[in-house]
Amino acid sequence: MCGRYAQSADMRELMEQFEVTGSSPQQSLPANWNIAPTNPIYIVRADEADHNKNALTTVSWGLIGPWLRDLKEAKASQSRAINARSESIHEKPTFRDAFRSSRCLIPAEGYYEWASAFGAFPPKQPFYICASSGTQLPIAGIWSSWRAPNGALIESASIITQEAQGELAKIHSRMPVFMPQARWSQWLNPNNTGIEKLRELMVVQSPESIVSAFPVSRAVNTVAKNSKELTARIELGEPETLF
Repeated sequence: MCGRYAQSADMRELMEQFEVTGSSPQQSLPANWNIAPTNPIYIVRADEADHNKNALTTVSWGLIGPWLRDLKEAKASQSRAINARSESIHEKPTFRDAFRSSRCLIPAEGYYEWASAFGAFPPKQPFYICASSGTQLPIAGIWSSWRAPNGALIESASIITQEAQGELAKIHSRMPVFMPQARWSQWLNPNNTGIEKLRELMVVQSPESIVSAFPVSRAVNTVAKNSKELTARIELGEPETLF
């Protein structure tokens, strides 16, 4: 499960890395080193006017089920739908329509994971996981639009997760699906609706090899705390880091 992540990049930096030549927000989101469910986040998706172009936009984290009718219920449901499992995303009512027609990339500077009781570290010890190269992590996601009874349009998104691979499995059983750049155009194109092909795009060899993971302070447990220091490595004893 990915329940918190960090994003402090200016939108222009994201537009450059994610090849955005379509529409973009009017201004950047504030830097946030402790993004939590329902917070506004960036996503990269196919431009509405030209599917051959990438667009950058902001949505709310946590997909709203298409059948919901009450605004309060819809917002409450988001925290339960921040992640979609890659193994069953094509079957679950909350996610299947979005998976077929409205996929996205969710740029992350890094994400946090808490050691499970079955891992190699003290349970609930937080780790920060980021790209070894220092670039943004291109996380596979889905998005949707939901119309509230008052007419307001709310766009929301979920991160797609998979079984943890390699050393990351020593922390937790799940990890985000990272989408290689060579697959972005196929993944984002809403005209690609074949379920089996889409599932194949999520299968990446050794996805854990592109990241580094290290323990960080338990201060990240508090949503109100928000600073770059949350991503600072701490001493934990052996092994101090995974790789």
